[in-house]
Amino acid sequence: MKQKLAFAMIMGVITTGIISFTLISINIGFAPNFAGIWFKSWSMAYVIVIPVILLVGPVVQNLVNNIFKEKAPLNIE
Repeated sequence: MKQKLAFAMIMGVITTGIISFTLISINIGFAPNFAGIWFKSWSMAYVIVIPVILLVGPVVQNLVNNIFKEKAPLNIE
């Protein structure tokens, strides 16, 4: 569980940081108060995304495992 939590926290910092930076720079540009707006948006997104990663992550992992599940070869002799 510690690894899953660490993964969620690190992945959350990276993804929310990149996405919030990109969208705010596109929508408002690099205004004088850009850093404050970005930090507020980043922190709000981070608080939301950690539970989402922890709850949705296993479901997505199972889906991917099912999609790429290797089929047992037919044993015709």
